[in-house]
Amino acid sequence: MREKVTDPSTFPDPPYVQTLFGSARFAWLWTLVRLYVGWAWLTAGWDKVGNPAWVQTGAAVRGFWTQAVAVPETGRAPITYDWYRSFLNFLLEGEHYVWMAKLIAWGELLIGIGLILGALTGFAAFFGALLNFNFMLAGTASTNPVLFFLSILLIMAWKVAGWYGLDRWLLPLLGTPWKAPAARARES
Repeated sequence: MREKVTDPSTFPDPPYVQTLFGSARFAWLWTLVRLYVGWAWLTAGWDKVGNPAWVQTGAAVRGFWTQAVAVPETGRAPITYDWYRSFLNFLLEGEHYVWMAKLIAWGELLIGIGLILGALTGFAAFFGALLNFNFMLAGTASTNPVLFFLSILLIMAWKVAGWYGLDRWLLPLLGTPWKAPAARARES
């Protein structure tokens, strides 16, 4: 049965996309992906929040950025885009690595906790993808491409990725752009 479109500016998703990304039938799949990505972020952040080079001096980020912006005499530089190299040089010169290291360490930990608990999964996945994207721009591959891809999928499945988690109750309570929060709906 074909869905009838009454508004010409509305494009309905194909049925398989609706089923995969919007149906609780596939919540088990997104839970597995969410737990995998969440565990990766949790363990990365946990190691950093106890390390003074991350949460006190920022030396870890300073060292990473210094290596990333270096242009070797032969071979390829880690950073492909000059604008990103300029951005990191600006951050280095301003000694922004001190607060940025704390932000990265605690951000990784909180992203991991959010994903594991299934709390605001779409936001947690977005910020995880943002970190992965920046790490890749700085020339680091490691697990970043896979985590970035899985985070994009979690963002697409945000409505059901936290079904077996806190989002099952948080999303109706907080509301979504197309529906008022449950608390306000009851007051009306």
